Amino acid sequence: MSASKPQESGEVRIEPSLNKNEAEFIDGRRKSILQSLKKLQIEYRQDEVPNIALLGSGGGQRAMVGLLGSLVQLQKTGLLDSILYLSGVSGSTWCMASLYEEPDWSTKLETVKDKIINRLSGPGVSWKEAFAKLKKYYSRKDYFSLTDFWAVMVITSYVKEIDEHTLTEQWSQHSKDGKVPFPIYTVIDKKCKHHNIGDPWFEITPHEAGYSLTGAFVDASNFGSKFHKGSKKNQQDEFDMLYLQALCGSALADEVEIKKLLLQKIKDLFEPKETIFQESRKEQHVMRLEALESRTGKEVMFAAEFELRRGEEILHISELRQEDPIAPASDEECYQMLMDLVDKNLSALTGKDPSALDESIRTLKDLSGDQSPSGELRVSEGFQMDIKDYTMDVCNRLRGQIGWPFDAWRRIIKCIYNWTWGRNYNFLHNVTGEAVPNTLQETETRDFEDAGLLLNSPYFSVLRKERHIDLIISLDFSEGDPFLTVKEAAKTCKEQNIPFPEVNIPSEDLQNPKDFYVFKGQNTPTVIHIPLFNVVNCGDKIEAWRKNYKTFQGPYNAEMITDLVEVAGKNITNNKDKLLEEIRVAVGQKGSRR
Repeated sequence: MSASKPQESGEVRIEPSLNKNEAEFIDGRRKSILQSLKKLQIEYRQDEVPNIALLGSGGGQRAMVGLLGSLVQLQKTGLLDSILYLSGVSGSTWCMASLYEEPDWSTKLETVKDKIINRLSGPGVSWKEAFAKLKKYYSRKDYFSLTDFWAVMVITSYVKEIDEHTLTEQWSQHSKDGKVPFPIYTVIDKKCKHHNIGDPWFEITPHEAGYSLTGAFVDASNFGSKFHKGSKKNQQDEFDMLYLQALCGSALADEVEIKKLLLQKIKDLFEPKETIFQESRKEQHVMRLEALESRTGKEVMFAAEFELRRGEEILHISELRQEDPIAPASDEECYQMLMDLVDKNLSALTGKDPSALDESIRTLKDLSGDQSPSGELRVSEGFQMDIKDYTMDVCNRLRGQIGWPFDAWRRIIKCIYNWTWGRNYNFLHNVTGEAVPNTLQETETRDFEDAGLLLNSPYFSVLRKERHIDLIISLDFSEGDPFLTVKEAAKTCKEQNIPFPEVNIPSEDLQNPKDFYVFKGQNTPTVIHIPLFNVVNCGDKIEAWRKNYKTFQGPYNAEMITDLVEVAGKNITNNKDKLLEEIRVAVGQKGSRR
């Protein structure tokens, strides 16, 4: 499609400009910033207002809580109202999603903070709620992936809620006069990252979703819908905020450990099998009764006869299984096969002998009259490779034999071994034009994942030329090297000729960072880098803080959350004057370029 063609709601937009709705909001926000900085005794004209972006890195719940504590102190010092954009990766997006639930949250942040902390410290989502949500994802989406399962079984254990609002619904409750920063959620295109081709940087805002550097976007409400040659063909329901948090927060640092976690979650979710069977059968029975109540005369007789025959068939199958080993398996037998299959996969990951589980799965021959997967699986050097083929064989044989929830298990297990995350329709499929790399046009689907797997801070969402960012404040909640994000951002920008300052870190700071770094260059944005744990707010106990707040650990308790909010907030209060000074400098630099 042509880059100059006006965008319609069901069309792809390919052009190097801001979405018109974002541009309108930014105009209002800049007027609000002008007034807020006057209160801080920084005087300037409207055209000298600096564009300031606040970045929150990934880091699981550590990032979520750390960003919350930082924002609270930014609000108390009067600096929050100077922020134009708020962009996040992974755990920081969990905080953003919680904040933007509240209309104009920046005007009542202390109250909002208490509400979020109370929720995080409270009980989690029940198994029944999680199971119901998983069923919704499974039944309503063309492409079900591990991201859906991750959302229900892992993300909810941290955020303690199922937020079914969509991003566009959430944004509609905020005022149009710029009382909050404009939010940008970020992920990456998995194929672009793995093959180092195309544009991996993908952003999702309340108005659009698309490739940041390529400049190819679609309405946020249409992300996930089916497109062909730039026009929408089939509407998919807009993703909800729980799924968005899972899409942004699918940090898979250790594939083996994550597979263990997912497989164990399957067992935990479906463990009360009798309750699930009873609820499923009760639901089906109620539906049949409601259908009968709506019918009269011959219809009722026909329906009753059908139900009678169905009952006879079930009884007949039960009798056949006693006499004929080739009869179909019952739900309970399918359940046991799948649970044993999960245990076999866990055995592959833990190195345990799975032979005790062979007998149950061998009865798969009963499903089709075929032989079951050949041979017994034993722990060996190639066991993990063998179990993949074995799993696929079992899943293929179960296809069509069982319905919800068993078919969902089959799909989840297959997704685990294919490692399928964030699969959605590709809105750039068969789009023509030199502006879009060929690799983004070729496939009907694209897979998206946590941006932290490439760069754990959302620099490239705010480095779009059309956003004209003057000052970046990077809050780094990463695990490991506290300077990796800013160093990698500088390296990538140099490779792609994107203006970014040189980054030089004193060698003595690499293990014991300070709490405030400023990097400047000619005709580049100024970058402020603030590591979460540093010698100022942690003293000589940096390593103790890092060990207490690991990325992959269980949800924090109330005391841990309160302590982390406090230590993150110190990075702002201790550097209020330095932040103000850099804002003043940014004003002067913008005025000189005017």
